[in-house]
Amino acid sequence: MTTDLTVGRWAPSPTGDLHLGNLRTALLAWLFARSAGGRFLWRFEDLDGAARPRFYESQLRDVAALGLDWDGEPVRQSDRLALYRDAIAELRRRNLTYECFCTRREIAEAAAAPHGPSPEGAYPGTCRRLTRAELKQRRSSGRPAALRLRVGSDDSEPTEVTVVDRQLGAYASTVDDFVIQRGDGTPAYNLTVVVDDAAQGVTEIVRGDDLLPSAPRQTHLARLLSLEPPSYAHVPLVLGPEGRRLAKRDGAVTLQDRLALGETPIDFVILLLSSLGLDPVTSLDALAETAQRFDPTTLPRQPWVYEPPAVTA
Repeated sequence: MTTDLTVGRWAPSPTGDLHLGNLRTALLAWLFARSAGGRFLWRFEDLDGAARPRFYESQLRDVAALGLDWDGEPVRQSDRLALYRDAIAELRRRNLTYECFCTRREIAEAAAAPHGPSPEGAYPGTCRRLTRAELKQRRSSGRPAALRLRVGSDDSEPTEVTVVDRQLGAYASTVDDFVIQRGDGTPAYNLTVVVDDAAQGVTEIVRGDDLLPSAPRQTHLARLLSLEPPSYAHVPLVLGPEGRRLAKRDGAVTLQDRLALGETPIDFVILLLSSLGLDPVTSLDALAETAQRFDPTTLPRQPWVYEPPAVTA
């Protein structure tokens, strides 16, 4: 889908309360979209078995409490299974998939061996080369099969895809035969995100830079499905005091944690803005002015190391 209107999105998984790192990325995604005069959509990526009903509402509540708004009603991936099934059926019809019976351990052991130009940890194509007899034997074993995308032909050079990230520049990676449907029949992340973004008209994805390696895979799949790939802006994560990815172990990291310490939503927003080198606001309504002045080129390129507030007795 081609449009001149910027359409951004926020797509959390409802598996827990949002913490500082999640909310900082939500704020950035909102600023990117609103600064361009664009739309901002909310999608729950809830196909993970860890999704919990109470977190749909708590996540909506916390983001709204920070003065961020979105366009339209939030959608849930669990309500969109037909879209994913159709895409998978199309790929299967074109012989672009194959069944994979490998366990995680087998994949890890095979991926640890040298495989020439393939990226570290890439799937080496074990099940791609199964004979009919081997395929029949594995099917009869009862082991559930995942479905992988067949990338390139057996005798072709590895498929390298380059994406140009708004923040990080050009990023190239060899695309392996990645999973598009898990062994339990659930459509996999790399497929659902491509289908959803195209169906919702998303033009720009702002997300944590830990997801940058998935961008070439998703771009390749979008092109196979004759979809327009979105542009990307991958932003640095928030780290805890010990330099690890922020988690609940790092203290008062959720909005509710900070409110319990006597802070206000304004205090929380000011903390996030400060971590991005942006001016503080005096009210949540003033975030609209922040969006008008927002310049992504000034954003920090390094992770923000969060220091939890001291707790007094």
